Amino acid sequence: MSWRWALARRVAALSSDAAVEAQRCLPSYTSSVAGAGALLWRHYHLPAASQIRSKVVGCRRAAFVSSRCLHDAQYQVPHDGASSRPEERQDPFELVADELSLLANRLRSMVAAEVPKLASAAEYFFKVGAEGKRFRPTVLLLMASALKFPIPESTEGGVLSILSNKLRTRQQNIAEITEMIHVASLLHDDVLDDADTRRSVESHYGMEYYLQKTYYKTASLISNSCKAVAILAGHTADVSVLAYEYGRNLGLAFQLIDDVLDFTGTSASLGKGSLSDIRHGIITAPMLYAMEEFPQLHDVVDQGFENPANVDLALDYLRKSRGIERTKELAREHADRAIKAIEALPDSDDEDVLTSRRALIDITERVITRTK
Repeated sequence: MSWRWALARRVAALSSDAAVEAQRCLPSYTSSVAGAGALLWRHYHLPAASQIRSKVVGCRRAAFVSSRCLHDAQYQVPHDGASSRPEERQDPFELVADELSLLANRLRSMVAAEVPKLASAAEYFFKVGAEGKRFRPTVLLLMASALKFPIPESTEGGVLSILSNKLRTRQQNIAEITEMIHVASLLHDDVLDDADTRRSVESHYGMEYYLQKTYYKTASLISNSCKAVAILAGHTADVSVLAYEYGRNLGLAFQLIDDVLDFTGTSASLGKGSLSDIRHGIITAPMLYAMEEFPQLHDVVDQGFENPANVDLALDYLRKSRGIERTKELAREHADRAIKAIEALPDSDDEDVLTSRRALIDITERVITRTK
């Protein structure tokens, strides 16, 4: 049973729309991630196929009623522009630090209990102290806060508060599932990195193909997870699309900067990075742009990079080109689109909502300026 179907069924128990989107768009990570899917299946008590339709209908109604109650509980949308409160910059990871620790503990316990042989691996990937590096869960938890419906103080501790807490737990489940899939994909990539099949040079060139592949490899998971968080909260299709667009463009920007860093590392000089992609025959954005400027580079790429001389020659062409600069510019374009998606969310005067939205924008800027 594939992990995609497992994930789709889990999300179906929360929202049918999120399930369809997850099953349709999430990338295929084959065998390693299939194991993660089976683990998620057992831990989250995913329903059998015959139960999905009734589960979806029931939960969809429950989600609608719950979100409708929260929405009607004085979700004010001001029409006089942005809030006049001064903006406070807070570390995005610190805003959800407690929840990240909780998620990490649950993930470690789940893996150790379900597959004891993976206990040491779970301790490594979900170890205490690494929560600050949990990029994807951080984004999802902040997105959940950025989209929350404020609860009037007079109802705190009542039914609306209970509904809100239950919703938050479900959104945390999305963050857990997303992190499990991401970690499984890392293990899968480690296996491929040592495989002979990864040594051959890709036969497809072109930026359009590359961006489509990058979406499926990196951006589809975070984009559909952001969308699922919005759907669970009972938001409209328009708001869910904005959440999806934020995740999609953030993921693309993240990968584009990764491509740059593979060549430069922490310095501004070419060849100082790991050069992992090119040594494995993976042609990324900087090299694609260089090939546009210097068509003769195609011949070098077609020969492959098992010969170190070809690596050096390709780097020479890249150094002469604007490949690095153009990749950074493209990453900036996607970052700007991600920011615009957050800025287009419905107005709110709730300080927690505004703080979380600023944190999502801050994360986007960090993605663009990071050096590792």
